[in-house]
Amino acid sequence: MPERIHLAANNPDLGGGEQVLLRHAEALLALGHPVTVVAADRPTEVLDAAARAGADVVAIRADGRRDHLRRLRAWDRTEREGLLWCHGLVPALATAGHRRRIVHLHQDPRSRAQALASRIARRGALATLVPSADMAARVPGSRAHPNWTADLPLLDRPDDGSRDVGYLGRISTDKGVDVLARALVRTDSAQRLLLAGDSRYVPDADVRTVEQALAALGPRAVRLGHVTPTDLFAHARVVAFPSVWAEPFGLVVSEAMAAGVPFVVSDAGALPEVAGPDHPWVARAGDADDLARVLARALAATPAEVHEVTARARRRWEAHHSPQAGRRRVEALLADLGVVS
Repeated sequence: MPERIHLAANNPDLGGGEQVLLRHAEALLALGHPVTVVAADRPTEVLDAAARAGADVVAIRADGRRDHLRRLRAWDRTEREGLLWCHGLVPALATAGHRRRIVHLHQDPRSRAQALASRIARRGALATLVPSADMAARVPGSRAHPNWTADLPLLDRPDDGSRDVGYLGRISTDKGVDVLARALVRTDSAQRLLLAGDSRYVPDADVRTVEQALAALGPRAVRLGHVTPTDLFAHARVVAFPSVWAEPFGLVVSEAMAAGVPFVVSDAGALPEVAGPDHPWVARAGDADDLARVLARALAATPAEVHEVTARARRRWEAHHSPQAGRRRVEALLADLGVVS
């Protein structure tokens, strides 16, 4: 009988790492493994989504982070039977040294304290997974295990003459939103920036920097709030991912690839790795002038050029970042680790 696999969440709400956890739950269920998702009990976003996907769930009482760590460690020591797949530093640190664990880090440590916690958390793990070769080069002893997305239909995008640029993600300086705003100040005054996302969890000083840059665009900065990727992709001529920090992956980039939408990325971290070596629209991270130049090239591309680029990106998504590709990757990993299937 296939071994039960427990997926432990870093947070109880649905951030990027938790979306990756749910993709793994779906893949493991499709491969015939019984799956249990373990998360803090408040809020219940991760637990609810896991139950809808068909997984069993375990809610860990969480009266603060420290209490959650203690209770998760006790649960893992006394109740878990089967493999534990720790999605993030919190569950990995809570269960450090325990048997039969995979540690899956979704981003680089951002401080000395996190770096030390990461080293402790990995003790005794069967494997340490990271989402890209770029990040694996910075985390000794880890192996690249790229993310994947849900299937998105190819969009039928008639050319209505729009030159709007779209952005989806956290509204922050590390994502390069201020750089993008400065780039668009230099362009056609009729061109709009369609912003999807918010600045939740972004420090106040960072928010002020972004808001100052967006203010220079005036009404050309259109805030959409929380919308689906498809909603944004259907209205933007080109989407931009101008991060300045070393992105460990780039889920929204792979979603644009799936949908057949032309996109511009910066050369930060794994973004060029996700887009592929042949992607023509890559700007220097943090360089507003270069971003403006690359955006102008993408917007000036002929329909034939756009079709060639987006078709190639869709093929790359199918091969590397589709649910089928993810399922194959999980199956190969478990076989390599000797997990009973």
